[in-house]
Amino acid sequence: MTSQPTPPPALRLNADMGESFGPWVMGCDRDVMPHVDLANVACGFHASDPDTMRQTVRLAREHGVTVGAHPAYPDLVGFGRRSMACTPAEIKNLVLYQVGALAGVCRAEGMTLGYVKPHGALYNDMMQDSAKLEAVMRALAAYDAALPLMAMATRETAPVQRLAERHGVSVWFEAFADRAYDGEGRLLSRREPGAVHRDVDQIVEQARRIARGEPLTASDGRDLRLNADTLCVHGDNPESIAAIKAIREVVQAQGAKP
Repeated sequence: MTSQPTPPPALRLNADMGESFGPWVMGCDRDVMPHVDLANVACGFHASDPDTMRQTVRLAREHGVTVGAHPAYPDLVGFGRRSMACTPAEIKNLVLYQVGALAGVCRAEGMTLGYVKPHGALYNDMMQDSAKLEAVMRALAAYDAALPLMAMATRETAPVQRLAERHGVSVWFEAFADRAYDGEGRLLSRREPGAVHRDVDQIVEQARRIARGEPLTASDGRDLRLNADTLCVHGDNPESIAAIKAIREVVQAQGAKP
């Protein structure tokens, strides 16, 4: 089934979903889903299973949320956060495998897959290595070039845009409300102190600044402006749910979602 996605309006909210596995529950999907626009659904390599995938797609359908594939390295034990020595051909094939699986679940639920956002180490690796980024783009071009690829909104996005144009795919650039950035607009490693914001006020303020196109302060002290199409939020606990609700109000106030 060929998708016909439309570009998102400014700064739609996206969240990682469907990351439970069997009886093990991860995240607060039912609480988060009503407040986001885009659901990045795990496809079984870093988290999730067929039942969880279908339940998550069904939940997204109930709330009118667009479903995106969240493919990862085959790393259940490490939750997809460990880099793996995969060749570009292997990356292309593992992305195709996961995208196809979730697309099938979407079709069974009367939905159409809307985009692809790689997860964890695969996401970070493709932003550091053009060969890996190109492998992901080749997978999308082979499966359905109409599926946008979600990629990090760094200080300089032109190289990613040029590569996407070469392969005939589109890109939605993504910023993060709860992560710290280095001077080039890349996420600080989770191993670094302060890489993940915990304070709700700080998270909401960062979201507000991104929504308004105002600069953030990078880890090296420089101003950093991020030109983003979508904002990633996380909902793993009651405090983060409160933050998502506040972020939704901020984004709506900027006219990002009518």
